[in-house]
Amino acid sequence: MKLYPIETGNFKLDGGAMFGVVPKSLWQRTNPADANNMIEMAARSLLVEDGDRLILIDTGMGSKQSEKFFGYYYLWGNHSLDASLARYGFHRDDITDVFMTHLHFDHCGGSIRWNKDRTGYEPAFKNATFWSNANHWEWATDPNPREKASFLKENILPIEESGQLNFVEEASRQLGFDVLFVDGHTEKQMIPHINYNGKVIVFMADLLPTVGHIPLPYVMGYDTRPLVTLEEKASFLDKAANDNYYLFLEHDPHHEIITLGHTEKGVRLKEVFSCEDIF
Repeated sequence: MKLYPIETGNFKLDGGAMFGVVPKSLWQRTNPADANNMIEMAARSLLVEDGDRLILIDTGMGSKQSEKFFGYYYLWGNHSLDASLARYGFHRDDITDVFMTHLHFDHCGGSIRWNKDRTGYEPAFKNATFWSNANHWEWATDPNPREKASFLKENILPIEESGQLNFVEEASRQLGFDVLFVDGHTEKQMIPHINYNGKVIVFMADLLPTVGHIPLPYVMGYDTRPLVTLEEKASFLDKAANDNYYLFLEHDPHHEIITLGHTEKGVRLKEVFSCEDIF
């Protein structure tokens, strides 16, 4: 097995929304905001090469949305999914599986693109099976008002229409790795746990967006069930510290992989690694 970080493009989000009830005077110590109160975010996917399978975990925002849409998210940097794939000698047509942790636009938008004449949409990975789960798919295709702006039909429905959609079943290893299902951020978000060279690499998605979110009360305002997130974080972070998990951070532009340890203040950051250190 080989692992590759795939940088799909950086953006910004409102710092207050990212930290919920935590005051700015606290969260800005780890995640400084600009003059518009926006903090820097990454969209870092993970490519898993395992035998004859090439599995891409999450796909970023993509590029099909309008200039007005992207204007809300202050895109920055020069990363792109295609350039990241090419860096390791791959093309999007080589991808056999696209695993979507959940269907918010910044995690699955790159799964679908305009067709050649821009009259409709098509899968951005023509040879891939796309993986979600049945409960989350139902949640995303009939969204609640709170999450409706994050579940964009053009990112989701064309996947089913293509015939390339499949569902992950709980307690299964259909893609060769374990999956933790969590419900605080959104219904049945999936957190991959990958055994790699004697280490457990955990793709954190939105269970732990950045290093700044390690303290338990630091929960995003976007989460639909923040008290559930608190319970899920407490359980996961304790296990991650006990078992020395290596946490792959999807949204932290300045920290790629971290480990955690127990302290008098609770579970806190232990070590920071680049992907090159581990992969």
